[in-house]
Amino acid sequence: MSPYHAPGFYDQALAAGRHRDIVGGRWKETGEVQMALLREAGLQPHHRLLDIGAGSLRLGCRAVPYLDAGNYWATDLSLPLMQRGWESELTEKDRLPLSHLVQDEDFSFPGLPADFDFAIAFAVFTHLPMNHLRRALISIRSRFPALRQFLFTVFLAPDAAACLGPVRQPDGVVTHPLRAPYHMLADDLDHMVTASGFRFTLPTARLPRGQVLVRAEPA
Repeated sequence: MSPYHAPGFYDQALAAGRHRDIVGGRWKETGEVQMALLREAGLQPHHRLLDIGAGSLRLGCRAVPYLDAGNYWATDLSLPLMQRGWESELTEKDRLPLSHLVQDEDFSFPGLPADFDFAIAFAVFTHLPMNHLRRALISIRSRFPALRQFLFTVFLAPDAAACLGPVRQPDGVVTHPLRAPYHMLADDLDHMVTASGFRFTLPTARLPRGQVLVRAEPA
């Protein structure tokens, strides 16, 4: 089970003022990396962005000032966590309606518009079993027909034998096959992405904690 699904996890963390810490740390560095990846992928102010697993708006507090007002939407397992980010981290609150923060427990994207240009899920599927990624890919492909790119991160194991046990990633994080943080095989990633109606590339540069970026585009 993901630690984020543990009973009382969010209530305890928010009560302790840990809204930054519980989304993985490296707040400033990781938010800047996410924004740079989106800009490199072609994100412009007029585009509409969906931030999946947005947490306490680590990316949102950078994307909202850059995008035209109202063009940022966020989903997360915890609505209170996103609201805490809106209250504590966002400087231009009038550019992000609270209605654009949507609680989503199963990647069904309830009530979201269909016309997103870009979507990103950073350090989300690294903490969930592999079928969550499969469900998200299928749902995104069917729900958002105008999507240009979906950027997300995973941990990879070097081969099938290594995949059965713990793997030390280049940044020192140890990943696992059956508990978070999870790794997967590149072949499994390829099958899920292409079977869901996307083509993808894997840039060679590794991201914070050794994550691999996947750039998926509708096939």
